[in-house]
Amino acid sequence: MSNVSISCEQACPQREKKVMLKKSFRQFHWRAMLLTLPFFILFFLFQIAPMIWVLVNSFIAEETWSLAHYIEILTSDFYLQSFQNTLWLSIICSVVGLLISAITAFSIYKMQGKIRRLMISLTTMASNFSGVPLAFAFIIILGFNGAITLQLKAWGLIEDFNIYSASGLMVLYIYFQIPLGILLLYPAFDALKPEWEDAAKTMGASKLTYWRTVAIPVISPALLGTFIILVANAVGAYASTYALTSGNYNLVTIRIGSLVSGDLYLEPNLAAALSVLLIAILAFITAIHHWLLKRSYHAKS
Repeated sequence: MSNVSISCEQACPQREKKVMLKKSFRQFHWRAMLLTLPFFILFFLFQIAPMIWVLVNSFIAEETWSLAHYIEILTSDFYLQSFQNTLWLSIICSVVGLLISAITAFSIYKMQGKIRRLMISLTTMASNFSGVPLAFAFIIILGFNGAITLQLKAWGLIEDFNIYSASGLMVLYIYFQIPLGILLLYPAFDALKPEWEDAAKTMGASKLTYWRTVAIPVISPALLGTFIILVANAVGAYASTYALTSGNYNLVTIRIGSLVSGDLYLEPNLAAALSVLLIAILAFITAIHHWLLKRSYHAKS
């Protein structure tokens, strides 16, 4: 009996401790939820609510529910051209930016000490250099009378280069894609273990075979995810594009901005329909990305 009573006395404090821990955890949980409440309020006001407004107003034409705006967009060569220009420009620049970013991120990964930290700091600084200041810098450097343009003409390397054309936009897009791609891909190379390459060399595999059969399949999810983010970043670019071309190049974001600002005529509902179609395209690309990731995961398992 005495042993039973002693075990009960030992068990009771443990139960009380568990109860106290559960109570403290619940209190901490509710306090944490209260602390994150301002974030959720701001997220709803600046993300969810505008999307709801855009979706609802895209179906309103002349104060009635209608698909007129979508029909106008899908039957207009002008608006279809804006989607075509946006997609091909974003995809090509994202592919080039991804290749350069992957090579640069791997080079930074191989660096040591202060040089690596310096390169990461420079990349972070470059990723924040965008918008109107970036467009102004490109005009100064690569404009008709830009420093680099005049020097390349003097050397006879180029005859004519128009920074305000589609080729100039490609250079601009690739430039601001590279720092973002480096920051996203740099952590992915930590998944590559040095002993894997040593084992591949021991088995007689070349460096190209190692990258084709081992390294690239391991980092492929990061490559796909980075590509989707780069495409979304390019599709949504507005400030730098507008500042560089003065709104003369036909892109979806330029068309949305002109319809909202009312440079020619104010049609926010038509702009909302353009925004919904743009969101749908991005959602479709993201869905393909998730499908490819699931397929690669099942193939590996």
